[in-house]
Amino acid sequence: MLRLSALSRLLVAGSILFALSALAVAQGPSRGLLPDGNSNFGPVMRAYLGYLSNEQEVVDDRNSRREISTAYYHRNSNRIRALRQMAIRLVRQSGNDYVPELEAVAVDELRTLFEKPPNPTTFRPNEILAGKFRFLGVAHSGEVFYLFARLDPYEQAELMQKQSVEVSRPGSPENVNAGVAKGQRVGQTTTRPRRAIPRYLP
Repeated sequence: MLRLSALSRLLVAGSILFALSALAVAQGPSRGLLPDGNSNFGPVMRAYLGYLSNEQEVVDDRNSRREISTAYYHRNSNRIRALRQMAIRLVRQSGNDYVPELEAVAVDELRTLFEKPPNPTTFRPNEILAGKFRFLGVAHSGEVFYLFARLDPYEQAELMQKQSVEVSRPGSPENVNAGVAKGQRVGQTTTRPRRAIPRYLP
């Protein structure tokens, strides 16, 4: 009876351990899934979202230590949220695990990107501004943010090449006014003045 009781306890303990192991295996993948579904993205996107999370932690920490104003805290928290929204939108639309260098600015911060801030009401999607930024759209995250992607060196070189081709194309405005560019004085006409013909009286 003693041996049978010990064997029974051993079987029960083994069953418990097996059940716990099965439960841990079943819960393993779910722990990897973050509430926001970050696991559905590639490594580049996950790294960018992790970077934004770290930035938010820094802002939260500075706010808890009273190092920043409430307005500064809300502005930067909203900015991080806007960057996150745009990054997710871009990756889902393109299907590529790629995030460009994003900039999110409020209307009063446009001067941080542009020497002469343009009128935001004239922005068009995918418009290139100042030869450096592509306008992506607007994000409403507590306030309105204008989202831009900074062109990488290859995109800037391609843009400059395209512009040079358009300038050298015959009939372009630059070539039509080439006379002024080559040293013709402003106001000087390109046509030869008419020759005065004397009129003889009968």
